[in-house]
Amino acid sequence: MTKIAVFDAYGTLFDVAAAARVVAEEPGRDALKAVWTTVAEHWRQKQLQYSWLRTITGDYTPFWNVTQDGLDWALEKTGLADDLELRERLLALYWELSPYKEVPLMLGQLKAAGKTCAILSNGSKDMLDGAVDSAGIEMFLDAVLSVEDVGIFKPSATVYDMVGTRFDCAKEDVLFVSSNGWDAAGASGYGFDTVWVNRASDPVDRLPHTPNHVLSDLKTIPELM
Repeated sequence: MTKIAVFDAYGTLFDVAAAARVVAEEPGRDALKAVWTTVAEHWRQKQLQYSWLRTITGDYTPFWNVTQDGLDWALEKTGLADDLELRERLLALYWELSPYKEVPLMLGQLKAAGKTCAILSNGSKDMLDGAVDSAGIEMFLDAVLSVEDVGIFKPSATVYDMVGTRFDCAKEDVLFVSSNGWDAAGASGYGFDTVWVNRASDPVDRLPHTPNHVLSDLKTIPELM
């Protein structure tokens, strides 16, 4: 039986749209309020695209740099690049993104059942520490693994290797959970049992490997284990 649950962080445990959504509701943010969903979408897309391109070219940089570059592109695309105070406010909130509402209960159930729980993320160590602390879930986690230790982003197999190195476990002992279809596919090809958390009901990516399980949220993860 699978004993180790490994979660992607951004978009899986933490709501990456939360920063733009929260700031859009603040007084005087009319310009952002009109386009916040577009800003959030572009920000996330560019953040991921830049990580993939840097993996291909070997030009690793900490995820915080990629996050800033993605936001700068999104703000310019939506005509908000001149609002430097807005940029700083959005970046500040990225360190304390809200967890999805089912996350604390789900992690608590796993720990109560004696399961090992960890994060494996493209995020920088300090970013992840900030998000975990803000969400109040540190007591449920046995490890927070950052690609910063290996200098390459997912879906490189070098990243997935970190789980076996940390826990001295076989690939089949791991349930890997991600909201990113490409990440779940990469982990499936690597040999993990995988869950794609498909909150948007998107089609499965046309890739060589596919997730073993597709869920709409994280609530039933304890049942899979």
